[in-house]
Amino acid sequence: MSEYHNNNARVRPSNQKDPRIKMSEHHKGPRAVIKIEKLNKEFGKGEAKTQVLSDINLEIQAGEYVMFFGPSGCGKSTLLNCIAGLEKPTSGKVILRGSDLAKMKQKQLAEIRNKKIGMIFQQFNVIKSFNVLQNIALPQLLGGLSRKKRMHRAMHLLRMFNLEKFARHIPTELSGGQQQRVAIARALINNPWILIVDEPTGSLDSKAASEVMELIEKLNKKSKRTVLLVTHNADYLKFADTIYHIQDGVIKDVERKRHISSSFDEKEHEEIKLD
Repeated sequence: MSEYHNNNARVRPSNQKDPRIKMSEHHKGPRAVIKIEKLNKEFGKGEAKTQVLSDINLEIQAGEYVMFFGPSGCGKSTLLNCIAGLEKPTSGKVILRGSDLAKMKQKQLAEIRNKKIGMIFQQFNVIKSFNVLQNIALPQLLGGLSRKKRMHRAMHLLRMFNLEKFARHIPTELSGGQQQRVAIARALINNPWILIVDEPTGSLDSKAASEVMELIEKLNKKSKRTVLLVTHNADYLKFADTIYHIQDGVIKDVERKRHISSSFDEKEHEEIKLD
């Protein structure tokens, strides 16, 4: 695979190290929030076996905005699911803040997804029988907070996203863009430090899609959240610090556009900021 230039930064295949960069210089700041080592994922058995991900190796720093870019079916979403602990790798490791997900019990993984990771999907996944406020507050049920505190937190996020007037509406009364903002607010209710975002604009018109992407950028730049986003839309690559180009389950190239100068540490309990 040949090298190429973009924004004066040299880009090379992910398995090829730049000899001019020492590890201490390349990974300044806190240790990697996510580290993946020799990850492989297969589906099926025997003649029906399909290799979906092959020998994936990467590190993601706290506060980094990472995009996984490639055509449909290339393995992007499967990689996100492995990082979130929703899919178990066939081999290899997914290490989150120094902890190997494969060694965790399902209860531990569920707690991490509830408190440390906010997940946003193409489909809004709202509960149609709940109103908007109840949908946003739902993940806090597992935390044992009182109803008053849950609703106060949910309303705070609604105000931040300029959706407070829809608090008592059912989600289907909102536009697609508004429903996706509700889904983002729900993902933020427990103040996570990682956002996993899978094709968040696939069901939206161009105006709503732009608004959602700008919102996610603010969550990264203003609130210092680590963002992992899957897309096949090249127009969105401008938002990322690092882009992993994926094809047929393999990382073909890595494009590093910006240095991460500051990071979010979950121990600081920083509140969400958009301004």
